Amino acid sequence: QVQLVESGGGSVQTGGSLRLSCAASGYTYSSMCMGWFRQAPGKEREGVAWFAIGGGTGGYADSVKGRFTISQDNSKNTVYLQMDMLKPEDTAMYYCAAGPLCVLQPRFYNYWGQGTQVTVSS
Repeated sequence: QVQLVESGGGSVQTGGSLRLSCAASGYTYSSMCMGWFRQAPGKEREGVAWFAIGGGTGGYADSVKGRFTISQDNSKNTVYLQMDMLKPEDTAMYYCAAGPLCVLQPRFYNYWGQGTQVTVSS
């Protein structure tokens, strides 16, 4: 069983930055993938970025490429999402998740955190 706890959300103005953290506990397999997802009110949950724990590689949704960076601190069992040049359309609840496939589709992830709110004002 994997437990995930997100932190780092908040309110910023357009162009600002935030760094989200996802602390994992329980057993994490080296073949696992960690993903960041977001869901705005009235919209479906969408994938933002993924990170392959064993391979150290990441992938991004087109909407955040060049602005968001996903990374991992192995010693802390934590995955980060650095979000720069934030836009109002980035406003959403952000979730981290763990699963066997490094994709942006939420249905392939088995474990989920409770989420952290990000609000970007214009």
